[in-house]
Amino acid sequence: MNSRLFIAFLLFANFLFSQTEKDSTIQDSVKVHSPRKALIYSAIIPGSGQIYNHIAMPKGKGKNKVYWKVPLIYSALAGTTYFLIQNQSQLHSIKIEYNNRVADPTFSTEKWANYGLDDLEILYKKTLTKRDLSILGVGAVYLIQMIDANIEGHFVSFDISPDLTMNISPKLYSYNSVGVGFNLKIH
Repeated sequence: MNSRLFIAFLLFANFLFSQTEKDSTIQDSVKVHSPRKALIYSAIIPGSGQIYNHIAMPKGKGKNKVYWKVPLIYSALAGTTYFLIQNQSQLHSIKIEYNNRVADPTFSTEKWANYGLDDLEILYKKTLTKRDLSILGVGAVYLIQMIDANIEGHFVSFDISPDLTMNISPKLYSYNSVGVGFNLKIH
């Protein structure tokens, strides 16, 4: 009889200690900030992760204003994209000039008149390297702003208030023993 009562208790204990429907619908008023969401926002639109982090920062005296990074991100993207476009157009121009000179050795445009076929090949390879580095530059700026948004997202709830203090002081334990004391004060 006693074992049957214990088994019944185990089977129905789930219902005795579970939350009711009313308790499970109550939501917490504190929003959880997600660094992953900041990373995804920055991946979709550059700089939007930094703005998301700025909006989620607690208001007050020590608020870190991270929105100032957005103009830097867009100027870096614009600069690297400008060099990419310039290098690509020069690469295209050199290629057309080279192909036209191979087809007709007397052909020459004013821009590339001082260069021979060998010089155009060398210039093409140099410009190709510059173009590839420009592509890497655009990718690096894009990746760095995504990483920055993710890291900054981790610091949104980081407490930098002056109420956090740590004091290190010498401590005398007895007549012959000396040590170091750490005092950590968190409010």
